[in-house]
Amino acid sequence: MLRRTLLAASDSDRVRHLITSAPLTRDVVARYVAGDSAAQAAAVTRELLQRGLLASLDYLGEDTTDPEQAAAVTAEYAGLLSQLAAAGLAGGGRAEVSVKPTAVGLGLAEHGEKTAAGNIARICAAAQAAGTTVTVDMEDHTWVDQTLRIVREIRPDHPDLGVVVQSSLRRSVADCAALAQAGSRVRLCKGAYNAPGEVAYAARHDVDRSYARALRVLMDGPGYPMIATHDPRLLRIAAAQAELGARSPDSYEFQMLYGVRPAEQRRLAGAGARLRVYLPYGRDWYRYLVRRLAERPANVAFFARSLVSSR
Repeated sequence: MLRRTLLAASDSDRVRHLITSAPLTRDVVARYVAGDSAAQAAAVTRELLQRGLLASLDYLGEDTTDPEQAAAVTAEYAGLLSQLAAAGLAGGGRAEVSVKPTAVGLGLAEHGEKTAAGNIARICAAAQAAGTTVTVDMEDHTWVDQTLRIVREIRPDHPDLGVVVQSSLRRSVADCAALAQAGSRVRLCKGAYNAPGEVAYAARHDVDRSYARALRVLMDGPGYPMIATHDPRLLRIAAAQAELGARSPDSYEFQMLYGVRPAEQRRLAGAGARLRVYLPYGRDWYRYLVRRLAERPANVAFFARSLVSSR
């Protein structure tokens, strides 16, 4: 119930105003968001890399309805990648970028899929020049088919293009089976969007079981699994499957969100695992933050305590 309420709040203008105007909200947001600008995000990236972590940077924003805004987001990513390369942070995929298709035009009333595919291809070209990679984020269930088509279209020219699968969707295991090919980079997460029961699991234990099944498909395949979870049990399952499959540490990676379980991030990296931090930046942070609160009750308590203490 709490998760559904929070996800509904992510689309509420009234709740957005209440949260974004609360005293010291920005101080709380700073725990989860790297800053407003590419320069600030690059500085945080440098700190993460110095700690032995990897990074995937996300310029916050989605549901773009203006072609010019979609072009501006694309230019932002190109500029970010140029900054990362100039600072020596991108090489070897140490810092990559994550892109939401709706941020670069997928939701446009006319030629949305074509526009998003063209813009993501441009970002991929900038990433290739910087010596790194791109992962295409998965959004609301209504965009899954279009997103996967875009990935299939671009991969012949950019075979290292990654994509996300959400275990909350009933189709996730089948999608993983289709994507688990040699060289294929797939990020498996639980998902943070509302969806009807006919396409998504409602109960947390069903989402977890789906995650475990999809994880097994990816870990048994020849691709490069990106295991995005903070769940200790799923982390143990992933480590056990890697050991059983004799996977080398460089053939898969764990991924966690910036600001969530940082001690565990450092522990895994210190034990020799590849650990990539999902690092968002930008001013349009509201929906991202609320979805993070929906994923973990502990985040809600932290945010509530921070707002109360700011009064």
